[in-house]
Amino acid sequence: MLTTDQKGNIAEAAIVATAFKLGIDVYRPVGEGGRYDMIFEVEEHLIRVQCKWAPRHGDVVVLRCYSCRRNRDGLVRRKYMAGEIDALAAYCPDTDSCYYLPFDLFSGRSQVLLRPDLARTTRAWVSTGRRTTNSPLQLAPAGP
Repeated sequence: MLTTDQKGNIAEAAIVATAFKLGIDVYRPVGEGGRYDMIFEVEEHLIRVQCKWAPRHGDVVVLRCYSCRRNRDGLVRRKYMAGEIDALAAYCPDTDSCYYLPFDLFSGRSQVLLRPDLARTTRAWVSTGRRTTNSPLQLAPAGP
């Protein structure tokens, strides 16, 4: 059984490898404890990215849009706020895929449900609770 730290390390490594394969430059913070794990440079824009391990439950990949820390009162969950991060990137070991969500797709939500089996291209489905849309979520090159 993997620890949460091991899962996070695996997710970050998979996301970095995928980004490099796509020609995206990746930068890492010097210290730990910030709200984002890495920075992507895409067409001269810097994007603060928080990385996540995304488990699969049936045909749904669950992306949790919060951090969880232990303190003396127990576990404290904290949603990501505008200005802290620009996007989430997630690795799902069951699909062996990385997914990318810009902040506006998960703002104010505690989780996003991805339905990658509904689309057989480099696109994935996202259920936000209010609507289901076909959005370019998979961190993969565009094309057929």
